[in-house]
Amino acid sequence: MKSLQTRIYDLLEGSINNKASRICEIFVASVVVLNVLAIILESVHELHEAYAAEFHIFDIVSVMIFSVEYVLRVWSYGVKYSQEEGGSWRGRKEYIFSFYGLIDFFGTVPFYAQLLFPGLDLRVLRIFRLMRIFKLSRYNSALTDLIEAVRAERDSFTSALFLLLISCLLCSSMIYIAEGHLQPEVFPSIPATMKWYLLTIISGWGNADPVSTFGIVLVVITQVLAIALAAILTGVVATAYTTQVERREVMMETEIREALADGIVTEEEQVKLEKLQRQFGMSDDQVEAIRRQIEEEKAEKARGKA
Repeated sequence: MKSLQTRIYDLLEGSINNKASRICEIFVASVVVLNVLAIILESVHELHEAYAAEFHIFDIVSVMIFSVEYVLRVWSYGVKYSQEEGGSWRGRKEYIFSFYGLIDFFGTVPFYAQLLFPGLDLRVLRIFRLMRIFKLSRYNSALTDLIEAVRAERDSFTSALFLLLISCLLCSSMIYIAEGHLQPEVFPSIPATMKWYLLTIISGWGNADPVSTFGIVLVVITQVLAIALAAILTGVVATAYTTQVERREVMMETEIREALADGIVTEEEQVKLEKLQRQFGMSDDQVEAIRRQIEEEKAEKARGKA
């Protein structure tokens, strides 16, 4: 039984060089993509009326596939840690409450919720069903890299949001003073003016134009601030994401250097490198390029000593 758990765990979380694991990954990813397409097409009234039965059957089949996957993942994660490291419960708890575990759970629960509570709003259930698209992030590190990048630059984001809050408060108050008595239906209070201000920053127009000269000047200032804040946030995200990708390559290079330090790559080290390669979403060519670079450096050092 333990051997079966290990094989299933390797199949679902296995090496990128494992053919069966790759087939399983492609199959699940294909079902996810088809599900998202089906949800989108189902929202078209004519298609829903014409193919309601087919959509329902496909949803049932998909839920069965995702349910089996979820149960197998919960069960197989029991072999991730030994008894000394916390046992099977630690591995299962880690998966159940992880980002991907919650996505897997909420991707299937709408179907069962609809069976138990037939009167639930289908639009709300459709939103939960669309969460299945996040299952694809398990096979691509882009979303993880973006989250890590934002987390690494959280101080910069906090500063930008603080500037946004101050500008919103000051500009909204001044626009209310300048326009409140001229357009009381549009700017009846400072909170309402703050709503207009945020809409102006986000969409470029807050559904109303000021009529006083001072109000027009404030709108121009608002647009300039919107461009500046957007540039700041875009620059922070771009820089942080690039840094995260470079950090990922450095980590991979460090692990390869450690594995090649003694000239022999053990099976345990190979498995670790393959897991990192899968986690970082790096191609075989990228890893091979790093490996060749390290070997060339070692050969150069050896020639220098000689």
